[in-house]
Amino acid sequence: MKAILSDVHANLEALRAVLDDASSRGADSVYNLGDIVGFGPNPIECIDLSMEMAVVLLGHFDHAVLFDPAFSPPSADASVSKSILWTRQVLKSSKEAPAARQDRVEFLSGLQMSHQEAGGVLYVHGSPRSHMSEYVFPEDIYNARKMARIGERFDRLCFAGHTHMPGIFVENSREKWQFIRPDDCGRTFRLDGRRVLCNVGSVGQPRDGDWRASYVTFDGATIQFRRVDYDREITANKMNDAR
Repeated sequence: MKAILSDVHANLEALRAVLDDASSRGADSVYNLGDIVGFGPNPIECIDLSMEMAVVLLGHFDHAVLFDPAFSPPSADASVSKSILWTRQVLKSSKEAPAARQDRVEFLSGLQMSHQEAGGVLYVHGSPRSHMSEYVFPEDIYNARKMARIGERFDRLCFAGHTHMPGIFVENSREKWQFIRPDDCGRTFRLDGRRVLCNVGSVGQPRDGDWRASYVTFDGATIQFRRVDYDREITANKMNDAR
């Protein structure tokens, strides 16, 4: 069984809690869909933990830290660019040996933007159409053209993150997609032959009204949404200290 997570955003407490929970549930591999860094206070530790995972993809924040410190997504405030610049500085100024710092840079630089597996399963950070940067929001089910184009880009099942909002997009027909929130399916969705895009939510910064870390487990037939408590106060104090 796989544990599939995304958007850690340097939140070490949340990531550790998710990894512990996944292990307790029998997950034998961890897939990370990207955005390891950005916003949170522990980019080094989260990168180091990610280096031990079976599959890790490149997120747009990871890319920005490496290549574009002035990056800012649409409608973002100045804190986004500030976070990227701070993360880049932390990675450069680590007191560890230069080889350890270089290992992290090489790890991030070598990440792919997608991962395809047998059986028509695709893993991306953003969407099947634009692997690293396209957002697929729940309200996009009303944009038939967008959803049709996205559906054309994967065979059967795609896992993504990026929006920080967990849920299942199901293709009922080429012109009609449905979005199912985790609570609306009892947090369990069994594949039934329809094309499915699963957003796994965010480990480090959920945006669906539930502060607990979000991830999914997948056994090849069933997707299970998981929420995990962690000590937010520790993370918040670290962020205040880093300002």
